Amino acid sequence: QVQLVESGGGLVQAGGSLRLSCAASATFLSINVMGWYRQGPGKERELVARMPSGGRTIYAEYVKGRFTISTDDAKNTMYLQMKNLKPEDTAVYYCNMIVGMRGYWGQGTQVTVSS
Repeated sequence: QVQLVESGGGLVQAGGSLRLSCAASATFLSINVMGWYRQGPGKERELVARMPSGGRTIYAEYVKGRFTISTDDAKNTMYLQMKNLKPEDTAVYYCNMIVGMRGYWGQGTQVTVSS
């Protein structure tokens, strides 16, 4: 069982920045894939960025060049740096990690971008 705890959401003006954190209860050595997803009001959950272990990070087109995923392996923490935020980025953001064949989700953190 892996627990994921997210933090860092909030209210920001368009053009601003936020950094989300996702702290995992398991060492990153055991994680096959990690990533971020989001769910906007009235929308389905969608991919933001996905980073397979030893593989190339994939960013959704609508965040490419503005969002960056990174990790601090010593802290078992994954980050999502978001820059040049737009109102359409407003959503609940979820971190996701896959260990073996099981996927785990964080509780979600709200990001609201005002125009």
